[in-house]
Amino acid sequence: MTLNLVSEHACFGGWMRFYSHESRECRTEMRFSVYVPPQAEQGKVPVLYYLAGLTCTEETFMVKGGAQRLAAELGLMLVAPDTSPRKARVPGDDANWDFGLGAGFYVDSTQEPWAQNYRMYSYVTKELPEIVQSLGSGRADRQGIFGHSMGGHGALVCALRNRDQYLSVSAFAPISAPMQCPWGHKAFSGYLGEDRELWKQYDASELIRAQRYPRPILIDQGDKDKFLTEQLKPEIFAAAARESGSELRYTLRPGYDHGYYFISTFMEDHLRHHARQLISS
Repeated sequence: MTLNLVSEHACFGGWMRFYSHESRECRTEMRFSVYVPPQAEQGKVPVLYYLAGLTCTEETFMVKGGAQRLAAELGLMLVAPDTSPRKARVPGDDANWDFGLGAGFYVDSTQEPWAQNYRMYSYVTKELPEIVQSLGSGRADRQGIFGHSMGGHGALVCALRNRDQYLSVSAFAPISAPMQCPWGHKAFSGYLGEDRELWKQYDASELIRAQRYPRPILIDQGDKDKFLTEQLKPEIFAAAARESGSELRYTLRPGYDHGYYFISTFMEDHLRHHARQLISS
């Protein structure tokens, strides 16, 4: 595999880097970004993956999230993949903002014409960590994951299904019960077909209801989020977590909406949540 360094920028004593490569899982070019903190000069550091939401790219979080300063202080490597394949064009892939380009939903599609390239779950959980390890600065035994909206859904699912791989998890305004909202119905039926048993593998509320999660989960949600009632449904996830005896710290933030002003406001809480489990434990 050839890894191409697209750009590199000094940032808070570390390095902000953007890469492209031909993906084994997605069978086309994929892009991702990495923030390498200054501590990596002395040895390998924990890795925290961020999954972005609908319409976003590998740049969105790194530009808008405001995470690098504290990541440099804590010694966390940050990694953010794109949200879908871009160059393997499928007819109609740009017809809707919430399905297709920029909307891979972090599932492995089983339906044509998406199945060949839209394999974001395996890309995030298998291929991307292998690539990050090849960079030489990240610890394979200290990985965490978080995300926003569609990416919050992806982060919760990845952590709940890969408990030994990810030692910490959090989410901003996640799509918490995709089987019970329009975004989820659209994505799951399009990518996965009509087999609802398969849908359950990608529904965080179903996953946590079925089995207790052994580590604390952090979720922040703005109460002025226009998607809260129809699409996000965090109360379903919270109830499922209680049923299984899982530890969830869920906070409804007064006055905040769905965007990156909200995310950047509470970024420090999330990075410290991950650092406690990735560095202190």
